[in-house]
Amino acid sequence: MPTSSSSITRISRAGFVNAYLVAEDDGLTVVDTMVKGSGKRIVAAAQRLGQPIKRIALTHAHGDHVGSVDELAKLVPGVEVLISTRDARFLTGDKSLDPGEPDDKLRGGYVTLATRPTSTFAPGDRVGSLEVVAAPGHTPGHVAFFDPRDRTLLAGDAYTTIGGVATTAKPGFPFPLAAMSTWSRATELDSAKALRALEPAFLAPGHGKVVAAPLAAMDAAIAKAS
Repeated sequence: MPTSSSSITRISRAGFVNAYLVAEDDGLTVVDTMVKGSGKRIVAAAQRLGQPIKRIALTHAHGDHVGSVDELAKLVPGVEVLISTRDARFLTGDKSLDPGEPDDKLRGGYVTLATRPTSTFAPGDRVGSLEVVAAPGHTPGHVAFFDPRDRTLLAGDAYTTIGGVATTAKPGFPFPLAAMSTWSRATELDSAKALRALEPAFLAPGHGKVVAAPLAAMDAAIAKAS
């Protein structure tokens, strides 16, 4: 089995939070944008690859994932900005819950953006080569992206890998921060199980390094959070 994904390039701030560049036939899809002030770093990475940025696809609306959307929208005029229909509301400051959603406290840093999504997506849609997979729990509209070309799972904050593979359903050391920002831990655990069922060859988290052959580690993380 290959030891690294052929379809993605990881960009990181101090190894703490990630964005990814996904190679497509027409250019690059940026998955998440890290914290504010990361736009130039993302553009520079795209320039090194020699491909244009075509779209930004967001796993969820927390500020450490959408923080540089406004900056990138200025640096890359005409770029598409895509997020789930459910989490798009958070970008406008609307923190209301929908009927039937768990009445749990919204946690983590939600920020209001000047940039509005050019389009929204729902689970089952495709963004370039990426399949949009429902992964609610960390936020109500959190999604993951699955690349069937090499079975890379871009998991957002459904999983982290700092200090080992973990779900964000239950805080644990050495990296409890993402789990402390989870909205519905029971929903998140269900999503972690559903993502494991995709049998990814690579796990690309929002926080931590990409892990190859992650299934046993994902099983252990689910068991620890259960």
